[in-house]
Amino acid sequence: MAGVRSKPHKGGKYQGWFIQADGRRKYFTGTHSRPDTLRMAQRLEDEHRQVRLGYRPPPSPANKHRSRPFAQVADEYLAWGEAQGGRGGRPWGPTHARNRRTHLERWQDRLGLQKLGDLIGVLPRVEKVLRDLKKERLAGKTLFNYAEALRAFCRWCVKRDYLSDDPLKGLERFDTTPKTIRRAMTTEEINQLLDVCAPHRRLLLETALQTGLRAKELASLTLKHLDLENGGLRLDAQWTKNRKDGFQPVPQDLLVRLKVFAESGQPALLYRRYYGRKDAQLKIPKQPLLYVPSHPSRELGRDLAKAGIPKETSEGKVDFHACRVAYITFVIESGVTVKEAQTLARHSTPELTMNIYARVREERLTAAVERVADAMRPVAERAIYVQQGEEDKNREGATPFVNRELRLLENGGGGGIRTRVRK
Repeated sequence: MAGVRSKPHKGGKYQGWFIQADGRRKYFTGTHSRPDTLRMAQRLEDEHRQVRLGYRPPPSPANKHRSRPFAQVADEYLAWGEAQGGRGGRPWGPTHARNRRTHLERWQDRLGLQKLGDLIGVLPRVEKVLRDLKKERLAGKTLFNYAEALRAFCRWCVKRDYLSDDPLKGLERFDTTPKTIRRAMTTEEINQLLDVCAPHRRLLLETALQTGLRAKELASLTLKHLDLENGGLRLDAQWTKNRKDGFQPVPQDLLVRLKVFAESGQPALLYRRYYGRKDAQLKIPKQPLLYVPSHPSRELGRDLAKAGIPKETSEGKVDFHACRVAYITFVIESGVTVKEAQTLARHSTPELTMNIYARVREERLTAAVERVADAMRPVAERAIYVQQGEEDKNREGATPFVNRELRLLENGGGGGIRTRVRK
């Protein structure tokens, strides 16, 4: 039963109450007039009674947030993300936080968002903006990132009852297939490249090619991450892409060279030499394991040109991230299982490992086709084919056994294993 207190507050206003839809009593501050406050209480109680009886929908908590300034709510969202918005309650990375802020500011300008309630029914306008951006020949991944910033903000508002429904729920995704793909370098190309590199860049490339670590992950490694006992590198969740602690196996020879290089202090000296006065602004880790330039792909391009390796071919392009492509391709070619390849690549799904990063080589496909054709031949024909092949090999490059031994004796001996000549 709705009612009003008999005496007003110190400010002169009366306090009323009414019974909510859930059966609980709710107090509120009315006006300076007791009869007006009573009428307010009765009206509120009648509305809640209708909700309880099913005559009207329950009031949405989001209604009171519609008039909040959009910029204010966006700042709250960004503050949350920079504190705990990442995986496992960790903060966003600096680049991700900067991109989210930039994208939301652009959406606010393009859509003219003044209040949070302006997002209601905004889907057609958002789609138009994205179509206009597509006409500017932006890549599908860029459009996806642009749209995802606003979608993530809307989902966050729904979780906090700032919005009753997601206004971008029906927004379809764009095709994010890369227009240019990265190719996996061959063994010959890798050897050519390493031969022309400066020692510190050679060590960086060897580490990238033999671990698959990304540029930012390599730049975050320090001497303390070396684990000689277990033969690998310990990875911190603070700077890995999947925001998880990990362990990356590394060849023992490379581990030893990394330890010597880091203990010599050369990585820190290289940072100070190449960055100069920017050193104060650059967050160089204590006892860095490697020197990673600010633009590793640009430095790699210079080494590729020096080695005479084309940066782009019909198979794709080579940049620093292509070292990870080469690593995963070599891992799969070594004969490991799909699960082992996924683990070494530190991917969440095997599809990402096999369909996005792994590459096939034409010569391996040709060899596989030949093996399949050989398996389909009749047994007798297969035996003749093998025998003829062996005879051809022996006929082409073989030297009679006795003559080979005599030649060694005439030349004063030779390397290798010597077998007694039968008389």
